[in-house]
Amino acid sequence: MDIYTETILDHYQHPHHVGEISNSTIKVTEDNPLCGDKISLYLEIKDGVVENVGFVGTGCAISQASMSLLADEIQGKKISGLKKLTPAKVYDLLHVPISPGRVKCALLGLTTLQKALKMIK
Repeated sequence: MDIYTETILDHYQHPHHVGEISNSTIKVTEDNPLCGDKISLYLEIKDGVVENVGFVGTGCAISQASMSLLADEIQGKKISGLKKLTPAKVYDLLHVPISPGRVKCALLGLTTLQKALKMIK
């Protein structure tokens, strides 16, 4: 099976929620130094809900598409629910099997989100 499905290529070429958020509550950056993927995630949080999400990233199609899909998923959601997100949910969003060598790419967005959520009081 081709890892670059239509959904992944679409989210890589036309990612959703791209850009910095000037009034973000939280900004975190994570990278995968082994392959050069990098994501800066911006969250605007009001009353325990992600009101706005944005990201700026570089890297492979899997890491960037995964963050785009995840951004769609977290927009408008409660922080309490987002803390329960699992790698399995990210794999489900991607709709392709992820080889062991691509796991860090696929989960970079989730790792970045989890880091951001730890900063919330």
